[in-house]
Amino acid sequence: MTETVTSAPKTVGIILDGNRRWAKERGLPTIEGHRNGAENLQTCVGLAREAGVRTLIVYGFSTENWNRTEEEVFGFMELIAFFAESIKTRAIEAGTRVRFIGKLDMLPARTREKIDALEAETAKGTSITLVVALSYGGRAEILNAIGKLSENERASLTEELFASKLWTAGMPDPDVIIRTGGQQRLSNFLPWQSVYSELFFTPTYWPAFSKEEFDAILATYATRVINKGK
Repeated sequence: MTETVTSAPKTVGIILDGNRRWAKERGLPTIEGHRNGAENLQTCVGLAREAGVRTLIVYGFSTENWNRTEEEVFGFMELIAFFAESIKTRAIEAGTRVRFIGKLDMLPARTREKIDALEAETAKGTSITLVVALSYGGRAEILNAIGKLSENERASLTEELFASKLWTAGMPDPDVIIRTGGQQRLSNFLPWQSVYSELFFTPTYWPAFSKEEFDAILATYATRVINKGK
């Protein structure tokens, strides 16, 4: 059996969980948890870049999250619009490309306008790509990909062809997936792309996730042997 000792991951996925519980434990409104989570995401992009990560894919808002209260959903969408506007200059200066995937047609017009502008204005970034999954669900992504297949493509379907129909088309699969907040499941995050991902779960709420913990996860990943069945 051929074994490959890993080094720094090139692609990392993160399920940003625990924002609401972080806020609740501090007696703060839910939106403050999301706001602090957004700020920590900006920090983590820099940490990932310094570590040699080329693509960072984060789970920001799932298709199931639309079932939350109208007040929370509205506040979160406004925060995304503000986030997209506020990080634009910093992202361009740092060479960060920002992309969004998911059922983006479900987003409010103002939010969609801001994220479209951020995508367009950071399109030439080459230092790291930040992919934000919004209104995202892995099963919805797979069903959407199936709907894109022509009859001829269905007759000669390959994994590569199917992957080209996914919202993540052209993006590398994650080497590592981290979930903060204590839950140990992927919750509909990248089910097709994660089949060979190394999984890490931490009880730390996302707003409190630190450089030390991120570095420790990457150090552990670097010691793992990955053979992908070979």
